[in-house]
Amino acid sequence: MDHLPPVWLLLTAFPAVTLAYMVFAMAGFGAVFITAPSLAQVMPVAQVVPVLSLVDFGAAAINGTALWKKVALDELKFLVPLMIIGSILGIYLLLIIPARPMMLALGVFVFCYALYALFMPTSTGTISRIWILPFGLLGGVFSGMFGSGGFIYVIYLMRRTADKDVIRATQGALISLSTATRIVIFFFVGVYANLQILWLALACVPAMLLGTWLGHHVTLRISREVFLRTICWLLLVAGGSLVLRAELM
Repeated sequence: MDHLPPVWLLLTAFPAVTLAYMVFAMAGFGAVFITAPSLAQVMPVAQVVPVLSLVDFGAAAINGTALWKKVALDELKFLVPLMIIGSILGIYLLLIIPARPMMLALGVFVFCYALYALFMPTSTGTISRIWILPFGLLGGVFSGMFGSGGFIYVIYLMRRTADKDVIRATQGALISLSTATRIVIFFFVGVYANLQILWLALACVPAMLLGTWLGHHVTLRISREVFLRTICWLLLVAGGSLVLRAELM
């Protein structure tokens, strides 16, 4: 059947998605930074983001929000409208920008995030609520364009509270709502009329389940911090390869 994804695409997706959701299970976000650079090598970014949105929604539904009572509703009620507005803008840009500059933008985005995660010192002190405006909008734009604005929200929340459970719970709620928003928008603009996107998302579910299980239940020989730093170095390579590939197109 023409709409079924080819075997070579599945072979590319399965290990990337498995590793991505190991990271997601350990860090609470960041799956797209592993999966998107791999899939963007073999398919347009405008198709990658809708696929990963469906898989992310499944992961969020399975993981749930175990600490839902800790969700910072006073932050969420402002972040969600800003996230929706930013997501609409991000998806609009995703659908109108040609493949080459989108690949270049994704590569730069992933590369810069890896540099930030590796070398930026941990911020201290509390910032004003007014900062919710740029962080909320920017997180939504990145969510719409690249499928992940989670680290933007984490940066903001870490400067608003020191309670790690509050950060995790609020971040989990934001990821669920952000993913659902993207799926609804993609549905209404007709992106999911492409059945290959739906079939590829469905084919990625076993890899997502395996990665989530490994992240939660397998005891790694290295610490969480060393594991995540290793992932960041891999992201530098992945982001750099996307930039190079875009320049050679």
